[in-house]
Amino acid sequence: MNNISINNRKASFEYLLIEKFTAGIQLTGTEIKSLREGKASIAEGYCLFIQGELWVKNMHIAEYTKGSYNNHEPKRDRKLLLNKKELVKLSRKLDKGLTVIPTVLFINKSGYAKLEIALAKGKKLYDKREDIKKKEIKRELDRSLKKG
Repeated sequence: MNNISINNRKASFEYLLIEKFTAGIQLTGTEIKSLREGKASIAEGYCLFIQGELWVKNMHIAEYTKGSYNNHEPKRDRKLLLNKKELVKLSRKLDKGLTVIPTVLFINKSGYAKLEIALAKGKKLYDKREDIKKKEIKRELDRSLKKG
């Protein structure tokens, strides 16, 4: 079985990730087949509460190539499966100005699609600049160690 893992690289740059949760995701048959081919993107995705349930919006799963009229809509809203305690915890934290974003979409050992979501706070421009500086310094150190 191949390991599918789709990362949201923009998430750690745009947001300060505070706490992570792993949620199941409700998919149709053609969606899981397309996901197993690795044809998905969570870069523009975000999560929100609708009537006490957590939903992920704007997550793109490409249409299955061999799917007929049963094919799914690529950017439809998908329900996330969390237990009640986790849902209550997340909804309370959202009131404090935080947001929930998808970070990693993967298929676990049992073959189920899972979405790692993170409770996050948006970074300011100066925080992003600081991160870029740290990465450049680390890159320079790695280069000098390889030469030396």
